[in-house]
Amino acid sequence: MAGAEVRGDRYKWVALTNTTIGVLLATIDSSIMLIAMPDIFRGIQLDPLLPENSFYLLWMILGYLVTSSVLVVSVGRLGDLFGRVRMYNLGFVIYTFASLLLTIDWMTGHAGAIWLLVWRIVQGIGGAFLVGNSGAILTDAFPARQRGLALGINNVAGISGTFIGLILGGLLAPISWRLVFLISVPCGVFGAVWAYRRLHDLSRRSGEPIDWLGNVTFAVGLILVMVGITHGIQPYGAHTMGWTSPLVVGTLAGGVALLIAFGIIETRVPFPMFRLPLFKIRAFTFGTLSTFLSALGRGGLMFMLIIWLQGIWLPLHGYSFESTPLWAGIYMVPLTVGFLAAGPVSGYLSDRFGARPFATTGMLVAALTFGLLELLPIDFPYPAFAGILLLNGLAMGCFASPNRAAVMNSLPATDRGAGGGMNSTFQNSAQVFSIGIFFSLMITGLAATLPSALTSGLSAHHVPPGVTAQLAASPPVSVLFAAFLGYNPMEHLLGPDVIAKLPPADAAALTGHAFFPGLISGPFQAGLHIAFGFAIATCLIAAGASAFRGDRYVAGELPVLAKRAY
Repeated sequence: MAGAEVRGDRYKWVALTNTTIGVLLATIDSSIMLIAMPDIFRGIQLDPLLPENSFYLLWMILGYLVTSSVLVVSVGRLGDLFGRVRMYNLGFVIYTFASLLLTIDWMTGHAGAIWLLVWRIVQGIGGAFLVGNSGAILTDAFPARQRGLALGINNVAGISGTFIGLILGGLLAPISWRLVFLISVPCGVFGAVWAYRRLHDLSRRSGEPIDWLGNVTFAVGLILVMVGITHGIQPYGAHTMGWTSPLVVGTLAGGVALLIAFGIIETRVPFPMFRLPLFKIRAFTFGTLSTFLSALGRGGLMFMLIIWLQGIWLPLHGYSFESTPLWAGIYMVPLTVGFLAAGPVSGYLSDRFGARPFATTGMLVAALTFGLLELLPIDFPYPAFAGILLLNGLAMGCFASPNRAAVMNSLPATDRGAGGGMNSTFQNSAQVFSIGIFFSLMITGLAATLPSALTSGLSAHHVPPGVTAQLAASPPVSVLFAAFLGYNPMEHLLGPDVIAKLPPADAAALTGHAFFPGLISGPFQAGLHIAFGFAIATCLIAAGASAFRGDRYVAGELPVLAKRAY
């Protein structure tokens, strides 16, 4: 009787609901820090914009995502070996415990920041266990004819969680920065208890040993590459970015060398962590390539839109810089609505008609939306902006759900954890690469025009020539981060001593709502065109990869469906 219930209709919906909550929590925490960052740094009494604190700033943002990217394949493989539900449940425990310890940080300054960094990494480990096993659990629980719907709901929850995190962070952090972490504790306890009581392992254990050498070389190699990327967007010496610094060159070279060694190791060990033979499955290969390219185009979009809203559009429309983080999250809601609307529907339809037409069309429409964003003026009418965001969300949701279902359907039952983890690794790492690429392109555009704009703008308001020259020579990334974190950029860059010596009218103009947006609009638009051009290219290539995924393929099941388009 118990076995029948486990395999019955009731259980699969229990599995869907619980894993969707787990993935939603994990992805909310990947972005909740973005909007809450100013309040968190004020809480631990540390200025994130000082050069010596840039390490904390970047790794507060990216540490969680980097950890999840590095571990998601390994934890998926552990699920294949020791039970997917067991590893998933462990993820809830790690995630909840880390969230609690993040809440009780009693230290300030560098010690407080290090405490938060360490436990954010541990929280990312828990998130990796949740995300790395949820897709395999659902694939085990649902028949192939319903996996598109199930994985669509799960995947859309994960992607929309990144946008929900923006709003939650903006709402909770002004009350208390600790609430940003505390909210995860009761949710994690509830999810953990429910998972331990109701989820059952339906997978077949492989009983193979762990590929320790492969795990270590992959983890260290990917970490080094991501460290290099995150430090590449920081200034180095007289350069606006650090791509030529010994640290960046060394970490990138070392990371690439280790990843090459990892590839060689995986072809020679009897039970590899990264199942390279899976790439012989056409549906898996092109589905995973599409996943990587779509995430590469989408990952930096959120950062560009936040800077656009917080640094320019919202101040021009009367919002204080301090309030812009919350309102940026609110004004991006149409993007989340599009994901939520299109994901489950496209997943359900792909179960009937195949994934290829939905996924390919989704990427083509996403490229169109990036082109439409390029056509908008910097001070855009919001209904047009909201409409484009909604269309982008619909397009990305239309792609994500069918594509993930196609990837998971293509995997043999014993490799679903590892294969699903491989797909998630490509998606998560692409988001980190995307941030580095988008910021680099944006900084390149700003570096060409921002110094002259700063010089003329500050001189017109009687800022001393020495201060003007110093600010004009400052790296563009400092301006971007100030806008991104909701600081009044000119107030922060000039400092109270300089502002106090200026005529009152000039001081008011420089720190008001209009000066900084007017100053940065032209340079920002130049950088934005470059960044959106890159996004258009990645989406079009992703559409091509999706179109070449081949006919419908379900590993070990439903051979009669092989003639349908996938």
